[in-house]
Amino acid sequence: MGQGCWFYILHCADGSYYVGTSRLDDLETRVSQHNLGLFGGYTAKRRPVSLAYSVHFDRITDAIAYERQVKRWTRAKKEALIRGDFELLHELAKRPPARQS
Repeated sequence: MGQGCWFYILHCADGSYYVGTSRLDDLETRVSQHNLGLFGGYTAKRRPVSLAYSVHFDRITDAIAYERQVKRWTRAKKEALIRGDFELLHELAKRPPARQS
C-alpha cells in the first residue's frame, strides 16, 4: 500500500452522489467494491456507481476533513467541483443557503 489517501465522489444509479475516502492505491478497486455491495449502506442500494471525481491527499486527516466539508455541500456545489467549475463553486459558496419551507 502506498502513501496517502484518496477523496472521491461516486455517481449512483439513482442520480445521487456518495462522498468517501480510501487508503487504497487503486480507486478502480474501491469502485468495484462499492459495485459488489461489499460496504452495505448507502451505495449498496444505489448500484451501479461510477467514479465522478477524485483527488489524492498525502495525509489521511486532510482527506477526511475534506470529505466532511464536501458532504455538507449542496448538490450544485458538488457538481461544480466535479466539473472543475471553480468560479461557480466560489459563487455558490458566497450565497446564503436556500430556506426550507
